[in-house]
Amino acid sequence: MDDDKNLNTREHRSDLEKQRDEDANRDPISGQPGAHPVGTGIGAAAAGTLGTAIGAAAGPVGAVIGAVVGSVAGGLAGKATAEAFDPTVEDEYWRENYRTRPYVKGDRPYEDYQPGYRVGYEGYHRYGTEGQTYEQAEPDLQRRYEADYGSSGVGWGDARYAAQDAWNRVGSYSIAREEDEYWRGNYPSSAYFDPNVPYEQYQPAYRMGYENYVRYRNSGRTYDEVEPELQRDYERHYSRSGLGWEKAKHAVRDAWFHVERVFNR
Repeated sequence: MDDDKNLNTREHRSDLEKQRDEDANRDPISGQPGAHPVGTGIGAAAAGTLGTAIGAAAGPVGAVIGAVVGSVAGGLAGKATAEAFDPTVEDEYWRENYRTRPYVKGDRPYEDYQPGYRVGYEGYHRYGTEGQTYEQAEPDLQRRYEADYGSSGVGWGDARYAAQDAWNRVGSYSIAREEDEYWRGNYPSSAYFDPNVPYEQYQPAYRMGYENYVRYRNSGRTYDEVEPELQRDYERHYSRSGLGWEKAKHAVRDAWFHVERVFNR
């Protein structure tokens, strides 16, 4: 009887320890607790100027791409970002897309850049949702990276670009509606407005513009240089939308330059 009681006690203790370990949400890289997507009680103001989390399957560049962190968004932005943020999704996104980034060197595996991305998207929740820009938070992110991942073989000089990419991408979630709402309100005053063509037909074109500005912002390429690629993407994804490229390109261009102005003001 005592043996059975002791066995049950040990099993119960083991179950509790297992549950505590699961609740810790350990970092898959460092093993440290606290890898949970940050909760909804994050600060009221989030930094940001555009979002790309509109229509995950529809985006021509693979759904939610990047973002720009700058001006203060609304009062519930921190909560919205926390609800949208999933570190597993972020990790999978960057695993799939990291080779498209200009700072990735040679045949380096994703695992070399993984800690940098992690510091970026988790850092946004700690600092970005409190109104800090990436530049303001970078010293703290660097200290965290060097403390937790200093032996990874990738110095901060290289990892910082991954961190900023991940920061910007997560920063987009809380304000995804801003650009969409802006263009919904301003499409009727555009030079190409057609009362017989609803905003929804132009919506993919606007989205393509502001998403791709962020995608190419640090590449040094101008809109005119990128436009042929945007046209191919648009025609591949929206050829049946009823709005051809010759009309859609005006909305794409407008959205690109609107975001550029916001980003640089």
